[in-house]
Amino acid sequence: MQGYRIHFIRHAITVANEEGRYVGVTESEVSQRGRTELRRKLDNFIYPPADKVYVSPMKRCIATASFIYPEGYARVVPELREMNFGAFEGKKATELMGRPDYKQFLKGGLDNPAPNGESMRHVIERLYEGMEFIVEDMMKNGYKNAAVVTHGGIIMNIMSCFGLPKMNPNEFACDFGEGFSVMVTAQLWQTAKAFEILGRLPYTAGDESDGFEDFGDED
Repeated sequence: MQGYRIHFIRHAITVANEEGRYVGVTESEVSQRGRTELRRKLDNFIYPPADKVYVSPMKRCIATASFIYPEGYARVVPELREMNFGAFEGKKATELMGRPDYKQFLKGGLDNPAPNGESMRHVIERLYEGMEFIVEDMMKNGYKNAAVVTHGGIIMNIMSCFGLPKMNPNEFACDFGEGFSVMVTAQLWQTAKAFEILGRLPYTAGDESDGFEDFGDED
């Protein structure tokens, strides 16, 4: 049965990330540290090839995608954008700690957005739309490998919502410039809207054929 590999990659670190600020829909450039770390990863590890690159509309993701896949055929997918943190955008946690609305926000939940922000329920709903588009576009055009360059929180939720075996979103936390590879088959996607988790990336030279850690061996 035909399989399609998707490689989810978190964008490189930005100036605002280094300062510890909430940047969902706020633009922040990839920092010098981000470029240096990404270059080091490219020099020492392997990113899988991609027939098509799908990116969040945020500049930090577009820049990261063009750095890793300079010849890639990129398509912006609006649904891949980070959560809108509303009134907390651009602020540090230390600046918000005394606010009752921030304490409420930290309790989490599907319907507990930041003031004037986006709820987790809405994020997940649009991720279903975005993943539907990506998988259908790959199958329609015969793309066997695709890269998705997006945000850490978005990757965590995509993997938790669609990935097998099922795991808590926190299990899918990944560093900047890193992520996960998955395998999609038409049957599994059509019947369960799910994909098989292969493992983390980037990887070393000896691992590219079948070197992903096995997520299926956990008790």
